[in-house]
Amino acid sequence: MKRPPIYSSSARSMESNGPTRTPRTAPSAAVGTGWSSRLQALGGRWSPRWRQGALPWSLAALLAALLMTTGWRTPSHPPLTQRAIDEAVLHALNTHTLPSAAARAYETVIPSVVRVTALVRHPNSGELVEHGTGTGVVIVDRGVILTNLHVVATADTIRVDFFDGSDSTASLVGLQAENDLAVLQAHEVPDDLIPATMISTADLRPGDQVVAVGHPFGIGPSVSSGVVSGLQRSFTSPDGGVTMHNLIQFDAAANPGNSGGPLATMSGEVVGIVTAIYNPNRQRTFVGIGFAVPIENAAQAAGLPPF
Repeated sequence: MKRPPIYSSSARSMESNGPTRTPRTAPSAAVGTGWSSRLQALGGRWSPRWRQGALPWSLAALLAALLMTTGWRTPSHPPLTQRAIDEAVLHALNTHTLPSAAARAYETVIPSVVRVTALVRHPNSGELVEHGTGTGVVIVDRGVILTNLHVVATADTIRVDFFDGSDSTASLVGLQAENDLAVLQAHEVPDDLIPATMISTADLRPGDQVVAVGHPFGIGPSVSSGVVSGLQRSFTSPDGGVTMHNLIQFDAAANPGNSGGPLATMSGEVVGIVTAIYNPNRQRTFVGIGFAVPIENAAQAAGLPPF
């Protein structure tokens, strides 16, 4: 856009516009008062340039000299001390309630958690009915989901419910029977589907805090927190059909319906897929020992490169 011209009111601009000049005449006696008469007496000239340029610069120089001689300084803030920092942090902690580590982990991983429902056809009506529920975790944003094989093994149709409330049917596209793992591909996915972040178990240690997120007994999503109880554990299924090795043992509460869900660190990064719970009475309730397949094995089941 063309900018409007800015006009100056200086004497130089007025002269450039060509005003009618008044012929210069010799000073008369009537002008012999004030500064002009004194300059004339000294042989000086009354110059418009002196009025426009020299006086402001003279005042600026005088002001600078006064500031330097009087030692005037800009006021400074007091130095920041460790005590002041500690008091500010303590005040913030006392006046703001921060979410727990488990709450932050849950908020990070929950957008990637899905409910997995196995549907079978009723033998009489032929209608699809719910046969069992479990959990899954999205690992690729195009709808690739990890869950347990035992959750979907007998399903005629698999349905997944996403965090945003939408749902879709899914197909079984991969499995790793020795680790009770299944890979699903959702047929329709939300536009803003967020895959979980996976992290190697190489640095995982007994005592590290973890959370298990899922749909125990179909209730959820739910979260429980605990610690890693041990590594490289083995577990044999109650029917004696499968023995799994190199499992993560944890004590975060898990029950039927948690199967296939993520075991995550306090950063919300997935380190395992919850696969089994141990009960010496072979009841399907949690007594403090759960097992998860390390995410390295789970990623290989999905055809992803190892960490």
